[in-house]
Amino acid sequence: MEKSILITGGAGFIGSHVVRLFVKKYPNYRIVNLDCLTYAGNLENLKDIEGSKNYAFAKVDINDEDLLKEVFNDYQITDVIHLAAESHVDRSITDPLAFVKTNVMGTVNLLNTAKNHWKDLDNHLFYHVSTDEVYGSLDDGGFFLETTPYDPQSPYSSSKAASDHFVRAYANTYGLKTVISNCSNNYGPNQFPEKLIPLCIHNIKQNKPLPVYGKGDNIRDWLFVLDHAIAIDLVFHKGKTGETYNIGGFNEWKNIDIVKLLCEIMDRKLGRDKGASEQLITFVKDRAGHDQRYAIDADKINKELGWKPSLTFEVGIEKTVDWYLENEGWLDGVTSGDYQKYYQQHYS
Repeated sequence: MEKSILITGGAGFIGSHVVRLFVKKYPNYRIVNLDCLTYAGNLENLKDIEGSKNYAFAKVDINDEDLLKEVFNDYQITDVIHLAAESHVDRSITDPLAFVKTNVMGTVNLLNTAKNHWKDLDNHLFYHVSTDEVYGSLDDGGFFLETTPYDPQSPYSSSKAASDHFVRAYANTYGLKTVISNCSNNYGPNQFPEKLIPLCIHNIKQNKPLPVYGKGDNIRDWLFVLDHAIAIDLVFHKGKTGETYNIGGFNEWKNIDIVKLLCEIMDRKLGRDKGASEQLITFVKDRAGHDQRYAIDADKINKELGWKPSLTFEVGIEKTVDWYLENEGWLDGVTSGDYQKYYQQHYS
């Protein structure tokens, strides 16, 4: 194999799309999916490629130093794309230490393992996938640039900011070849239904309340997950070592407007009266420390690597709704917890 790439968090939402893209596009690469299968890891996301000759799965926690060493040795890992992370802001507010353990300590453990395994650091890459939330909150008309100072506002974003700093520190101190990308909010197929868009799709279908924080006027930039996977491919192969690339969808929406759009789409697709699902909208107490606005300037990756989003939000959200409606079994399995049996049934 030309490369043996370790993709951490490969059973998660974004990670599964990256794993699938690399397995299918690069038959000369071995792709090793490393995931400890927390609640957000779902191997059913990858059942279409799990029999591929260039694919392997390792059920390993990135904090397990001994098992990580085994994986690096057994598969002779040449490069890392690091996506494994606790990512839900609400969970970070209730249990910040879990985010420190995975996002900070886990990342440092992975950096140590890579550094110690790769004797010639010039021929290997550690690619760390991060978030735009490390930059804090925008209250005016500006945009996050790669040079924007870090100002994380939640335990989640603080843990990701710390992991970014450690990646840069290992590059500066030890000479590890690294690259970082910071993305905006992802959406699309296979997203765990604690997140806004799949939660709304599921609740509308079930005629359950649609919880909206505060007034719903918080603004996010939305990125279709398949576009993000393509960007990761480009950054991995063509990005400049030591650089940071912001990946955004150029799609700023208020949360309440997204919920109303989903109501309109779902009413149309389910044959309901226009406006019926909007009656489910329920405003709830705002999230503690809720950032007002995120918006990414993705000009750098566009100019240097030629990447830009392929879909508008209006097109992407239609595709997303269609996927969830066509894959009701997947959604039912996730909401019931049955998806967690897939590993025992197919890998044990």
